[in-house]
Amino acid sequence: MKTPPRPRMDVNLEELDQIIDGGMRAPLSQSDGEKLKAVLHILAERAKPRWRTTEKTRAVLPQPPSSEPAAEKTKPEGERARTGHGRNGAARFTGARTVRVPHKKLHPGDICPECGVGKVYRQKEPKTLVRIVERPPLEATRYEMERLRCNGCLEVFTAEKPAEVGAEKYDETAAAMIAQLRYGSGVPFKRLERLEGNLGIPLPAATQWGVAEKAALGLRPAYDEFIRQAALGEVMHNDDTSMRILRLAREPADPRTGIFTSGIVSLGPGWKIALYFSGAKHAGENLAELLKRRPPGLAPLIQMCDALSWNTSHLPEGVERLLAHCMSHGRRQFVEVAENFPEECRYVLETLGGIWHHDALARKQELLPEERLRFHQEHSGPLMKTLHDWMEAQLAERKTEPNSGLGKAIRYMLRHWLPLTLFLREPGAPIDNNLVERILKKAILHRKNSLFYKTLKGARVGDLFMSLILNRLIRLYSSRAVSFLISAARAEKRLASRSNLRRVCTAWTSRREVSSRARAASNACRTPGKPEGSACSRRGSAGRVCRLAFP
Repeated sequence: MKTPPRPRMDVNLEELDQIIDGGMRAPLSQSDGEKLKAVLHILAERAKPRWRTTEKTRAVLPQPPSSEPAAEKTKPEGERARTGHGRNGAARFTGARTVRVPHKKLHPGDICPECGVGKVYRQKEPKTLVRIVERPPLEATRYEMERLRCNGCLEVFTAEKPAEVGAEKYDETAAAMIAQLRYGSGVPFKRLERLEGNLGIPLPAATQWGVAEKAALGLRPAYDEFIRQAALGEVMHNDDTSMRILRLAREPADPRTGIFTSGIVSLGPGWKIALYFSGAKHAGENLAELLKRRPPGLAPLIQMCDALSWNTSHLPEGVERLLAHCMSHGRRQFVEVAENFPEECRYVLETLGGIWHHDALARKQELLPEERLRFHQEHSGPLMKTLHDWMEAQLAERKTEPNSGLGKAIRYMLRHWLPLTLFLREPGAPIDNNLVERILKKAILHRKNSLFYKTLKGARVGDLFMSLILNRLIRLYSSRAVSFLISAARAEKRLASRSNLRRVCTAWTSRREVSSRARAASNACRTPGKPEGSACSRRGSAGRVCRLAFP
């Protein structure tokens, strides 16, 4: 329950001194006691640590004053401005409709009207203008088909509907936009209903749910295919966040009360797949369910998670795991006590900062996993050894009380040292779990806007759409998220008559990220009637999915 704000009080120090001096000689009066109590509460509230929006070292710890005068920042000559600033060029409007405007008087090859000697030719880059107009998220078109009635036989003749009019009131584009707004942007159904109603298009929340539910049923094979492919990953990140489902049936023998949305990111050679699972199971159980689809005989997977025990449930038989723990969680132990132990925490934070700096250099140089491992062993290994020796000395030499905040942070790091430093022993092992922390923001956005799911079925529909949308946002696909949902829904309609719709061919992969191994795997067809791994005659251009599933 939120504490009501305290009324404003005007109290000077002399008055407070008089109240305290009087209390030393005689009991305080009720008015003086209430006034002194109110002042103490106000001071306690102001002394509380403020909410920190970042955990960077320069924000956590005060920076030492510099003896040199602050020099004015001057931009070196020839240095280009940072990208991402300034106006958006016309090329950034990738979703805009393009209208080609030819010259009214001139054509390529015509004589130049200015000099009368040369000929004009088409330029490679046209002049571009961008105009932005208003359109509602969902538009409605009302077709009025003329009706003629015979005054003799009373027969009524109605004009045929245009060819572009579909058989259903809400087509795939409407379903894709509703899903994008609801599960991709966090707009609740009721809010969208009010918006569309203000624009003259009735769209009840119940109708939106019906459209989304029907679309999810058709897109389920794509979601199942994502799960199948995610089980083949080499590195898996998992974590969860709390969620509310109002009507959730539990097993009678299940004493647990928690409800979670788990995020799992599976990484393979040249691809990454993000998945959501909502319900009573925590992240470790959902990962174990996913790995039941993992074929036997694959190399041990690297699992990245924090040190919570429910993130590392027992894996299915035949699945081997190399456990890695998140360095960011270990670092946060020192961030939380940095105010009380500034010098010790500064040393730890600056040392760990060098680890992330080396990892950023490895990404910038696009090192292969084996090269990255050698790079970290050469540059990060000495830093981690020095840090380990320092932390052991803090406890062994009694420089730090083991039960203090700093002592608990040190014991956390030492207790999980092996999984925290897996990146120094295994190629491709990540340092932190920030990747899955970022994708969980999508579920948190839903929780902050819509507060809850009503039923487990609604939660599973949300998991499906958020997974499909997010796999577009992490650049698994080259098209826009809405375009992908539209294409997938139309493909489902074309395949509705087939007996085995769940056999979906290999998913799209980015043309720029696909490796030779991924390209060979993407050529394998999983259509009924053909052995797995055989060439697919219906496969499109490189980097695209077999046209049996998506256009």
